[in-house]
Amino acid sequence: MPKILSVETEIPPVKITQNDAAEFATQLFSSSFRDIGRLIQVFQNGEIESRYFVKDLEWFSRDHSLQEKNDEFIHHAVELGSKVVKKSLSNQNLTLDDIDAIYTISTSGLSTPSLEARIMNRLSFSPHVKRIPIWGLGCAGGASGLSRAYEYCLAFPAANVLVLSIELCSLTFQHGDRSKSNLIGTSLFADGVACALVCGDDSPALNGTSKPLPSIFATQSTLLQDSLDVMGWEVKDDGLYVVFSKDIPTLVKQWLRPNVEGFIQANGLDLKDIKHFIAHPGGKKVIEGYMDALGMDESMTSESMKVLKEFGNMSSVTILYVLKEFMDKDCKCGDIGLGTALGPGFSSELLLMRWE
Repeated sequence: MPKILSVETEIPPVKITQNDAAEFATQLFSSSFRDIGRLIQVFQNGEIESRYFVKDLEWFSRDHSLQEKNDEFIHHAVELGSKVVKKSLSNQNLTLDDIDAIYTISTSGLSTPSLEARIMNRLSFSPHVKRIPIWGLGCAGGASGLSRAYEYCLAFPAANVLVLSIELCSLTFQHGDRSKSNLIGTSLFADGVACALVCGDDSPALNGTSKPLPSIFATQSTLLQDSLDVMGWEVKDDGLYVVFSKDIPTLVKQWLRPNVEGFIQANGLDLKDIKHFIAHPGGKKVIEGYMDALGMDESMTSESMKVLKEFGNMSSVTILYVLKEFMDKDCKCGDIGLGTALGPGFSSELLLMRWE
């Protein structure tokens, strides 16, 4: 089965503490909400301690056009994406010529030509690399990218595939939007970049690997009918406006367990067989929803909570940061991992992995 050889991350340049973000939001939203003191508690209650942006808070204190924000998105996405690709290859002693395909995942900005094409004009990839940009899957995108790379490597067993996830959520911030959804998004979302390298069974890149690696052996995509208003963007004249339903934690509790159980049982497993839970941390309440729905204790979500505390919700990128936590520690041969992420649609992406 195809293996995840590595996951590398690139951290944006500006660190924002949650206290600084709360102070910024208080000043901006206080004239719109009489109970701003109560509402602003969402910054502390979410247990996020810091996040990383490509611009400082002073930049966000002014209104910016869609073109300004999107120009910044393309510039920083190409800069950070190029860095993480070079890191991914150099750490595995691979060259750009060793890469057969690139899945580029993003939802927080627009680019045509797509981001990997712009990166390929900086880095000397083969001009014949397969380019598969995926846009619009939101928080589920990173898990979906791994699933599609797995399928590519089943078809082409000697292939090496990059899953490049780039989200600069901060640049979608709407200065003039004083809704509660925008306030909650301001407390939660962040910027991040990550790159996973997935290799087919016959890839020479797997020769000589000394530690167990996660091998993907099953995936499942699920769409919940009539749930378009749960999560996503509204596209307006001045950019992307966040859609973020308060019902998401409830949906996690009610919908996730039968979805997960059906998937893992179809693969001859039970929940008790899951050793590692590689969960996209959509927020504290979403993590709690995972635990309630699947009957897991806090230890199963400690890696997800750690990433949430240090980096916030980076949309599609976040699950790759969580996966890196597992790859950096000593998982044992035979351990089973379940990857899960929820996104617009309302949808879920599930992966089963076995360390081998």
